[in-house]
Amino acid sequence: MSTIAQNLQAIAGTIISALQESGRPAGAVQLLAVSKTFGPEAVLEAVRAGQLAFGENYLQEALDKIAAVAAGAPGAALEWHFIGPIQSNKTRPIAEHFDWVHTVDRLKIAQRLSEQRPADKAPLNICLQVNISGEASKSGVAPGEVAALAAQVAALPNLRLRGLMAIPEPAADFEQQRAPFAQLRALVEQLRAGGLALDTLSMGMSADLRAAIVEGATIVRVGSAIFGSRNYH
Repeated sequence: MSTIAQNLQAIAGTIISALQESGRPAGAVQLLAVSKTFGPEAVLEAVRAGQLAFGENYLQEALDKIAAVAAGAPGAALEWHFIGPIQSNKTRPIAEHFDWVHTVDRLKIAQRLSEQRPADKAPLNICLQVNISGEASKSGVAPGEVAALAAQVAALPNLRLRGLMAIPEPAADFEQQRAPFAQLRALVEQLRAGGLALDTLSMGMSADLRAAIVEGATIVRVGSAIFGSRNYH
């Protein structure tokens, strides 16, 4: 068994035990394998181990990889998630090649994705990125502005608003890790109470996976714990 397959198995075990700990049903969390900076071979190895959902941050690298992986695993039901910052001039290829976008934080970006989504594809799944810890260095909409943006994005054609995403400030302590995830969950619950049909909380990475799942994550984004340490270009 390859190292990547072993790592995937270990993370699956962590997810299952965190779901049990929080009294949530098995299968309530999707693992998104963050493959940025790793080549198509690493992704194909993960595909052979049964992983089908992959997250990418860098557009050009992702487009090359999507093509290479499609050629190497024809017929595999792969799901590609864009999880990096989005520049206005990059929305067309994102709208054309991805199934999910987790990092929408401005109406203009959502409008462009909506206009540029090909008519023959299913609606593009959208998460709004929330700057839950209020960090100056992080992108994301402020918690107080989420409801207004969510209502605008939900009304756009060719998009399906699924939920919220956040990358909180790192915290070493389990309870400290839980706090921002609990805030994000409360935000989603408010939006649901306001009539939006949301089902997704994209939160939690390798270091704070358990805290995110206990607080209701439905997608966790894990990279280094699957593929090893990154080789940044």
